[in-house]
Amino acid sequence: MTRPAVETRDVVVVGAGPTGLAAALRLKALGVADVVVLDRETEAGGIPRHCGHTGFGLREFGRLMTGPAFARRTVRDAARAGIELRLGTTVTAIAPGGRLALATPQGPAQLRGRRVLLATGVRETPRPPRLVSGTRPWGVLNTGALQQLVYLKGLRPFARAVVVGSELVSFSALLTLKAGGMRPVAMIEPGPRITARRPGDLVARHLLGVPVLTGTRLVAIQGGARVEGVVVEDRRGRRDIDCDGVILTGRFLPEAAVVDRNVVELDPGSGGPVIDQSWRCSDPSYYACGNLVHPVETAGRCYREGLAAARAIAADLAGSASPAAADGTLRVELDGALRYLCPQVVALPVAPPSRWAFNARAAQETRGRLALLADNAAIWSRRIHALPERRLTVPADGLRGLRPRRLRLVLE
Repeated sequence: MTRPAVETRDVVVVGAGPTGLAAALRLKALGVADVVVLDRETEAGGIPRHCGHTGFGLREFGRLMTGPAFARRTVRDAARAGIELRLGTTVTAIAPGGRLALATPQGPAQLRGRRVLLATGVRETPRPPRLVSGTRPWGVLNTGALQQLVYLKGLRPFARAVVVGSELVSFSALLTLKAGGMRPVAMIEPGPRITARRPGDLVARHLLGVPVLTGTRLVAIQGGARVEGVVVEDRRGRRDIDCDGVILTGRFLPEAAVVDRNVVELDPGSGGPVIDQSWRCSDPSYYACGNLVHPVETAGRCYREGLAAARAIAADLAGSASPAAADGTLRVELDGALRYLCPQVVALPVAPPSRWAFNARAAQETRGRLALLADNAAIWSRRIHALPERRLTVPADGLRGLRPRRLRLVLE
């Protein structure tokens, strides 16, 4: 069998969501003309395409937009800039040096990028890893599937649903149910308080009329062909809730199935690629940013990260970026109640980007002091109240110009 010829491009962006499209736009603006964006979907725009509620675009475009309007704007901007989009194209494998194996509508293909930006985003944890017992009826969805049914296909999959989880996306699920003419029966959260910032629970209870049951966990799903109810447990014991749908929200995982850990190192804490402060992976041909490296942030924040990563890639191609290991790289250690941080590695000496920060998550609800230590000296610290799915931002300005032998982020 004849192997397909290898096409070479300056930059290949994998993922046509907010992160990938923003990066491609900025690369074009910086003079990197040979850019191609790949996406397995047949329509570009990413998750915002089926988020019919408002809350997008204010910082990026100066006005409040719905998710579909935000997606249309980014896709339209990409088209006007002449960015090549290859949709319905799946990356099936990655290899060292930016080599990609593709499944395309025309058949298998090989593509090499002098630099490759991985911007494949996240997915919600499905039912099996959540260890929910009971039957396997139809009517158990995650938020993304619900939004696609409601906003893209105009369907009403059920009448009364329970929303499991209380992250920001969980409130998006409530709004989607309301928009689709369905009644949220309850929102259940195993923790003692909601994960999203307040007043999310007050909005749910008083504006949407949805009971928010904290300290309550989903034990089992009941039903035959369709969902007929759920069993929940709180400090008073177990009880049944009648419903015909269950929305499993949040607990995001990076969409990293294609990332070969023998090519690009993966972080066991986040599940995404290990990166340095310039978004560069362990193989310097690859970069990664957006929700692939820190599940999960808003579309707007991912858009802005795509812009920042593009600047780093353009500088790298122009030969003006700091080498991947001028004085070596230093792994940042985690101490205390922390689950992950990114970047996980700092290239020394600390140089541009001039302003950047660590993005971390706590492993559990914690009140204490978060501190960044360089050779045991605190260069930043703050008392915080951390919840597991909330971003902890640690400014790294104090590292500029330093060559520390040890870096630690500590939550005590």
